[in-house]
Formats: sequence, structure tokens, C-alpha cells
Amino acid sequence: MSGTETSVVLRLEGITKKFGDFVALNGISLDIYDGEFLTIVGPSGSGKTTMIRLLVGMDEPTAGDIYLKGERVNDVPANKRPTCMVFQSLALFPHRSVGQNIEFPLKIRKVAPAARRARAVELLALLRLPADCYDKNVTQCSGGEQQRVALARALAFDPEILFFDEPLASLDFRLRKTLEKELKDLHRATGKTFVYITHSLEEAMIMSDRIAIMRKGRIEQIGTPDQIYNAPTNRFVAEFMGEVNLFRVRATGNGRLEALEIDASLASPDEEAAEGEEGTLMVRPEVIRFLAAGETADCVLEGTIFNEYVLGSRVQYSVRVGEKTLSVEKLREDRYTGEIDTKVLIGWNAEDSRLLGSES
Repeated sequence: MSGTETSVVLRLEGITKKFGDFVALNGISLDIYDGEFLTIVGPSGSGKTTMIRLLVGMDEPTAGDIYLKGERVNDVPANKRPTCMVFQSLALFPHRSVGQNIEFPLKIRKVAPAARRARAVELLALLRLPADCYDKNVTQCSGGEQQRVALARALAFDPEILFFDEPLASLDFRLRKTLEKELKDLHRATGKTFVYITHSLEEAMIMSDRIAIMRKGRIEQIGTPDQIYNAPTNRFVAEFMGEVNLFRVRATGNGRLEALEIDASLASPDEEAAEGEEGTLMVRPEVIRFLAAGETADCVLEGTIFNEYVLGSRVQYSVRVGEKTLSVEKLREDRYTGEIDTKVLIGWNAEDSRLLGSES
């Protein structure tokens, strides 16, 4: 993160937003740091878009306060804030050239034509667009070029904070992968604060300094990608943050857990769990290993290889243990070499799992 924890640029205190009787946001408090890349993710209806509309000044909160650099901005409209929004639709002017689109914010500010053009050419280079794009009609640009033009126009405004509302959602897979990296590079090059909305977990993991997971108008957890992936606070976050194996368990004392869906006793990562306490044990697919004869692990299960899925550099396996199907993931060079439909032993170390509360 480029900023520090003392350089809060945007602060939400107890923000609630209602539409009639429907509560879209429910008492959210959040600090956004200067220079960070914060991504807000969550399922449809979780409140992501409502939140960003409040942050950018397109709507006002029903209750609570929003502070920009210490000044309350609840009723300051979007065009009076030093922020800019990049929409999924891009909202480019189809009858204008690339250069005219980029220069539009500068023209509104009555910047001289020569200075506008110089800035547009500078931004074309920053966004990896050739200089001869300047006179090209924006409708003649590819989807990726149009996305870069929209970013250049946002930067021409020289905002302190850039907001993004799922700008890559309509692009094809390969272009989206390219622009994810370019956005992260752009963030590093400019040092500006980026606040990004997406449904895509992968986008969030690749680009973000911090990720906020939303559900039903609340923030479930906020932290670095590693913190949220490795230490989710509950089952919802664990499942939302990618492929995961979850076991309903009950503590039996002495650092052991009874698996309630399969006949197995598992080592607990929390030796102080009270006897009789129920919860969810989370085990990521990549920490599970296939055990050779005589090899041991803190937790050992016998199952049957049901299928194999090659995912480029990784190979994923579904392993059936009783009525439960588990996911095991290995690097290609460490792939399982046996046959499908054969019995296998799988295992993991207790320290590589996480015991979550019973709340979902």
C-alpha cells in the first residue's frame, strides 16, 4: 500500500442508506488510505454499488457521515469533489475523437488547447496507446482501447481518488487479464487512491492492497488479500474467497475435532476449543497432499479419486470421502500419478487449517 495507516483520505462513519423500507447499507464505518488500491467485492445485492455512489457523491446517505480529508462531504455533489468515476459502460462520447474524449475534463476547466493536447498525448503514452490514436474516432477503437481512453479521460481530470464500477466486466477473458495488470501498474505509476468495485474475486486478489467483503449491506471483513484468503472470519468469507473445503465439526477435547459429515477425527488448529463447541474447519485445496505409504500428517483421510481437472500450471482433483467430495490442488510437477477411481490417502497439517465459528 502506497499510503500509511495515518493518512486517511476518505472516512465513512456509521453510514446507512435506505430506499423506503429497504436498508441497502447498514451502519458502515470504513477508512480509505491515501494512495491505496481498495477493492470492494460481494454478491449481487450486497450494497457495493450503493456504497460507491455515496463515496463519489452521486447519492447522499440516510444517516452517518462521509469525510474527505477531514471535511464532511455528505451533501457535496460529485462535480464538486476531487474524485472521478470510471463506469462499466465507459460513457465515452461516440461522436468525438480519442483526443477530444481525453481532453473533455480539461476543456470544461478552460485549459488552453495546446496544454490540453500535450496532456492528452502524455496520457496516451501512460495508458500504452499509440500517439496516432489521438485523431481516431473512439468508435473505431477496440474494447481494450476504449477502456484505456476512459482511464485517460479520468486521469486528465487529475482526481485525488478514482472510483471504478466493474470497468472490466464486459471484456473478454484475455483482455481482462491484461488490463488487470495494467490497472495495477497504473496505480503504482500514478500513486493515486483507487477504489474498485467488482464481482470478481480474481480481480480483487490480483490488484488490491486491501479487499472489503460485503454482504447484506455490511462489511464482513476487510484486510489484505493474504489475510482474507488465509484467515477468513467466517464461512461466508471463506467460501467467497475461492475454492475451499469446509467440515462441520465438534470439539471433543485434547485438540481433536469430530467431523460431523464423515466418520473421522481431525486435529484442531485451535487446541483451546471448548469440548462440545461446534464450528467449521476450513482447509484450502492446495494444503492437502497425497500421502505415500508410511507417510503421516496431523489429519489423514481415506478417499477415492473421482476426477482430475488440468488448470494450466495447476491440477485439481475431486476426492470422495464417504458422501463428501473434497478438492485437492497440486502444481503440475507435483500432480498425482495414479489412476482415477483408486483409493488414496490424503492429509494436511493442523496449522494449515482454520477453525471458524458456527455462524455462517
